[in-house]
Amino acid sequence: MENAKQVKILIRYESPVLDKITVETLWATVIDNALGLYKLDNIPFYGPQLACGDIVFAEYDPAEEMLTYRHTVEYSGNSVVLVVLMDKVTDVELTRGEFKKLGCESESTGTRYFAMEIPSELDYTPIKKVLTDYFKKGILDYSEPCLSDKHSQRS
Repeated sequence: MENAKQVKILIRYESPVLDKITVETLWATVIDNALGLYKLDNIPFYGPQLACGDIVFAEYDPAEEMLTYRHTVEYSGNSVVLVVLMDKVTDVELTRGEFKKLGCESESTGTRYFAMEIPSELDYTPIKKVLTDYFKKGILDYSEPCLSDKHSQRS
């Protein structure tokens, strides 16, 4: 690795969650500045087929005035699940903590929404079971905008 410097990368995309063009900036570690290669370091909140750990190609865009995502070079195998709490009594931090016990890191925005990473080495089946159980109880709703091949092949 050239250095361990972190940079922000702008990603502009049509968000299936928000149903509009969305701009998001993600932290990334520089792999090779000259080649435009960066490893994503945080979880997209609304995003396209991207996950923490993916290696992307980005270049400086004069119109955006910053590094801008162009395409994914290598997928990490991690997945992203977006979660919205539906009732008014469930605590977002407690819910995030329950998924953390299953091995899933997450990032929240506000008190009702969080983006959760499913690491590539985890079996998605028990996580999916908890999501489904909570959905059936009306506690949360969720979407799976970025499921790796491994996680989408669950039984």
